[in-house]
Amino acid sequence: MGKSVFRCVECNEKATELHRDYSNGILKITICESCQKPVDKYIEYDPVIILIDAILCKTQAFRHILFNTSLNIHWKLCVFCLLCEAYLRWSLLHGSEQSSDPADIIRYTKEWEFYSMFGLAALELVAFCSSVLWFLWVVVDRLQGGNLELSLLIRALLLSCYGKVLLIPAVIWEHDYSPLCLGLIKLFVLTSNSQAIRVILNSSRRLSLMAVCLGLLSETCVAQACKKFPWSIQDMLTFD
Repeated sequence: MGKSVFRCVECNEKATELHRDYSNGILKITICESCQKPVDKYIEYDPVIILIDAILCKTQAFRHILFNTSLNIHWKLCVFCLLCEAYLRWSLLHGSEQSSDPADIIRYTKEWEFYSMFGLAALELVAFCSSVLWFLWVVVDRLQGGNLELSLLIRALLLSCYGKVLLIPAVIWEHDYSPLCLGLIKLFVLTSNSQAIRVILNSSRRLSLMAVCLGLLSETCVAQACKKFPWSIQDMLTFD
């Protein structure tokens, strides 16, 4: 019964435990003192159901994942998503030259353009997260006098980028509507980012949308600036 580290998935009130373990393996879910509902109903749910609710951007599922679990795969997930995005950009550059031979995947990793696309995607992600964190720090910490947990926000932003994994099926099942498909994936990722910010700060939808829009603007500016550079990584490596 020490420090309150959990949150009720229904009302966001703090709780000291999710369940109580009695003798003979009997578990009883803790009831929230504020809303009189189970603190976390998802501890009895199958992970697939939790994932579906997270995809649907349900607030309760986000609270369960961000507050009531010790899920620390955000950095690994971030690298994997960046690899997906880098592969998509590389494939768009060489769309007409791609081969259906699976062995070509090894050849892809030897091309510097793939790594340059990975670096560009990482730079855009850094610009997005930095702008979002700066905006929230100014509004919440400075103007409202609140306490902003940057590490928790970074974890939430990176975990909520899981929608980028859908970029791989978009490349494999390429069709005439791929731009629309990629746009919908981007919209889904931004919606997840906004929902994650709302859950962490317990704030209004307007604040989270403003933060995400500022991050998207910074990401777009970085992308446009990189396109105007008169050099590329490959040119620098082949320069004599």
